[in-house]
Amino acid sequence: MRPEILIAGFKTDLKSFFRSRATLFWTLAFPVMLILIFGAIFSGIGEVEFDLYVQNLDEDDEFGITEGFLQGLESTGYINIKNVPKDEDIKSYMDENDIKRVLVIPEDFSEAIIMSQQNPNSTETSNLMFYFDQSEQTTNQQIRDIISYFVINTNMNVSGGREIIGLQDVTTISGEFSYIDFFIPGMIGFTIMQTCIYGSLERNTKYRKDGILRKLLTTPITRSEWIISKMLFQLFLSFLSTVIIIAVGVLIYGLHVHVTALMIVIIIATSFLFTGLGMMIGRFVKDEESAGMAGGAVTFPMMFLAGTFFELDMMPEFLQLVARVLPLYYVNEGLRDSMIKLETADATINTIFVLIFAAIFFIIGLALTKWKED
Repeated sequence: MRPEILIAGFKTDLKSFFRSRATLFWTLAFPVMLILIFGAIFSGIGEVEFDLYVQNLDEDDEFGITEGFLQGLESTGYINIKNVPKDEDIKSYMDENDIKRVLVIPEDFSEAIIMSQQNPNSTETSNLMFYFDQSEQTTNQQIRDIISYFVINTNMNVSGGREIIGLQDVTTISGEFSYIDFFIPGMIGFTIMQTCIYGSLERNTKYRKDGILRKLLTTPITRSEWIISKMLFQLFLSFLSTVIIIAVGVLIYGLHVHVTALMIVIIIATSFLFTGLGMMIGRFVKDEESAGMAGGAVTFPMMFLAGTFFELDMMPEFLQLVARVLPLYYVNEGLRDSMIKLETADATINTIFVLIFAAIFFIIGLALTKWKED
């Protein structure tokens, strides 16, 4: 075995490695990108505060028992308590203000504790009511666990463990929602994004490199006709992937899905949106390697930050703000509202945002797509 051959082969591979921008991106930059994204999401997870709305109906709390209970919840550092007016209907209030969870302190909360302390044989009990939106199971379960801990601790201090204070769950959306109901719409949005951006990027860069775009100038076909014909194919792929994803969700996981007009509008608009974004990116890359790198730099951060795989409440507040400027966020939320929750008002608002993004990106993409070389 000759060392000079081994060294020469190593040097050749090393030069090829540094000459390939795509290889450099996926080998070096992409892992760093993932570390930064997940680090930002999860490194500060213990510092995240969850809003817990509380309706305190215990007006006879002369010894500050209820107030002490609520202060204890806030002292954990995880819960930020916000007050709900006493005369509000909880379910209507949650729906009108887009609130995901409310804890109701009953009128007899402090009285039950006082009676138990004065008379160990007292049968006086009181139930806290935890209203929650089932579509956000992960976050609400974390908050419920904290409340449950304080309820158990209160019972231990008051009666040695006998249940004086209980915790009763009240769901605010009819039907049973699971993580798969959250996940499937996100996967539809993510898949359409990937298909349209990479499809548009690959087609435009390959056609430009092979000189096909330049040759199209000599044909009777117009630029608009060519783009719309390609757009129809992207729409076909978008609906095909949607049908496959939904079929898997229904057959394997028992997904309950509703095909609505808003859902169809969102899928169509999403196809135009990300095809337009792909055309915009494709205008500034010269080869297929660069196209893959540029597409990954756009799609992967959006995939993780736009609420595709987990709820926004799990992320630090500044990342939640970032998510709300990403088009994929409104696609995901619009699909969940229209095909799972059947919340028409919220679905309409999200659809409007998707349509606005689609119009902006597609029009800019059309303007930037040229057949002749610069």
